[in-house]
Amino acid sequence: MPRTARKVRVLLLSSPPPPPSPPVMLRRGGVVLLVVVVVLGLLAARCDGKKVSSFVGTYGVNYGRIADNLPPPTEVVKLLRMARIKNVKIYDADHTVLDAFRGSGLNLVIAVTNGEVKDIAASPAKAMDWLNENVQPYYPSTRIVGITVGNEVLGGADAGLAEALIGAVVNIHDALKMLGLATKIELTTPHSEAVFANSYPPSACVFRDDLMVYLKPLLDFFSKTGAPFYVNAYPFLAYMSDPAHIDVNYALFKPNAGIYDAKTRLRYDNMFEAQVDAAYFALEAAGYPEMEVRVAETGWASAGDATEAGADPANARAYNFNLRKRLFLRKGTPYRPGRVAKAYIFALFNENLKPGPTTERHYGLFKPDGSVSIDLGFKGLVPSSSSPSSSIISFKRARERGWMALVQYSATLLSCTFIFLVLS
Repeated sequence: MPRTARKVRVLLLSSPPPPPSPPVMLRRGGVVLLVVVVVLGLLAARCDGKKVSSFVGTYGVNYGRIADNLPPPTEVVKLLRMARIKNVKIYDADHTVLDAFRGSGLNLVIAVTNGEVKDIAASPAKAMDWLNENVQPYYPSTRIVGITVGNEVLGGADAGLAEALIGAVVNIHDALKMLGLATKIELTTPHSEAVFANSYPPSACVFRDDLMVYLKPLLDFFSKTGAPFYVNAYPFLAYMSDPAHIDVNYALFKPNAGIYDAKTRLRYDNMFEAQVDAAYFALEAAGYPEMEVRVAETGWASAGDATEAGADPANARAYNFNLRKRLFLRKGTPYRPGRVAKAYIFALFNENLKPGPTTERHYGLFKPDGSVSIDLGFKGLVPSSSSPSSSIISFKRARERGWMALVQYSATLLSCTFIFLVLS
């Protein structure tokens, strides 16, 4: 579903390892021996029951490919490694991508598309066929750490698809279990904010009553597997829907008055955290207070139509830069301070074949030729306006404006470099 067509509302895997094996007491010749389990043995004993981490650090990116001018996947892998982006999510299980990611060390989340959900729900054999075709030939050399089943299924117009979602999830999980991969590959489904009845203030957020018939079995299942609740959270869409009443600085992580939630006495100085906490409140109200919220998509368009408020390069850079800086802090939200926020950015590239308004084709951190679209300090495959030569020009201009401008320029450049290096 296009981001602009969504119902705009405000909004993972953390399984503790099993306890160490107890010391083994053996008797030999009447002497009691305390046998200490060595580290390698301990690791081997845990291997089958430990869930792998599907997300390294706090920052990832969505690699969409609805375009006819993108670099080949092998070049994309180079770009991701240059940018030191380790978590990548795609919207299908394209074999050229899976091949390109072999041996890269990058975490890859693949997807059962919405068009495949009904067939897989109807037949466990189809689920096994899907895994045999899209996982078995590549894993583990391609580091497939997760599978998403469908995308923004609930809240859409297809009731049959919504009904089939839980069946597809269960069948894929059972097939993974038969292959011995259920604890190695995380299984989830991303939701749009259309699953919420309301979201302001965050503490008032609850799920839509008409969707609970689909949500409850999903949430019951994921609470047992330890999977997170994936949500697509876009402060940009909220701002664009009501620019007269939403402070753009609140959406961009810039200084602002913020909002106050009287019920919890919590103050929010950015909409991203408010949206994430809104999802936590909805989960708690539904009976799942321990489930983690992870952001499957978030971003800001760098261009748009005249009616799409806020879509410009400056705002896109501000949101993406400030979000990256905030994720780097590795902290939680006001309501869940102990849960580190994690997010996949939308998107890696501008995608020229996406339907809909102009914004749909301008979320990319990079242009199709691999040059930088939104300057966050990443290095592109080819030089761009953010190349060293342009930095020198900016330096000269700052020097011409005086020492204060020079100091500000230098401080900005240093902070960008520091954040890039540490996050890497």
